[in-house]
Amino acid sequence: MPPETLDAGTPEAPAPAAVEVEPTTGAPVDALPRRVPVRSAGRRDHPTDAGTPEQGDTFWAPIEQVHWDGTPVRQEESRPWWRPAWPVWRRRERARHPPDPLVGLAALVGLSLAAAFFAWVSAGPFWLAVGHATSGTVVVTDCTGGGLSQRCRGIFTAADERFRTHGVRVSGVPERRATSGAVLPARVTGPDADTAYADRGVGAHLRWLLGLLALLGCAAGIVRWTGATRLPDPNTRRWAVAAGFAGPLVIALGFLVAAW
Repeated sequence: MPPETLDAGTPEAPAPAAVEVEPTTGAPVDALPRRVPVRSAGRRDHPTDAGTPEQGDTFWAPIEQVHWDGTPVRQEESRPWWRPAWPVWRRRERARHPPDPLVGLAALVGLSLAAAFFAWVSAGPFWLAVGHATSGTVVVTDCTGGGLSQRCRGIFTAADERFRTHGVRVSGVPERRATSGAVLPARVTGPDADTAYADRGVGAHLRWLLGLLALLGCAAGIVRWTGATRLPDPNTRRWAVAAGFAGPLVIALGFLVAAW
């Protein structure tokens, strides 16, 4: 059969339909998620995808500003590089590790006892540091041990001989003077004090400064191990942290009043 007959009898193939292309990415419209209109106050006649201005305050957000399902990307998800990410990490850690009641109770009891000890040994040196003291002399009657384990007892006599206290514990005795009958200048907080402090200068301040730092460390441990910082509600978390620090401080205040 001649080729002209085949061309005449065969119907012409239809032309392919035009595919609508998304102008932002250049991909077919059907392959992309549906976008949602975003309100923008003060913006009118914003160009749409078709290139014509849209009436009102509504415009179609670019594909880079929406999720795969068409919902807009929240502002906080595009966090600048200078904004720290630790608040998000802290929220996730609180959700993963809720407070353990048994661990919190054990930490509360143990650290409260430790805070009471540090408050007790720091109360007297604190009053001496602020000037609430009575000067005098102490006669060492007995000393045992050496270094940090040294323990001395003596008789304190006020400078004006208003009172005399027997059997007081003498703190800060130099090792070379730790002999029976040694006479040292000392200070006490009052007639009812059970400790006479013979140390002067920086050593007198280190006693209450180190004790205060240890007290604050116990308070921080209570806040940490009781789970006060891992509570999900911000207001409850703030009150719990404040209570964790207030407990040891109240204990210290009680010992300060007792040592007056």
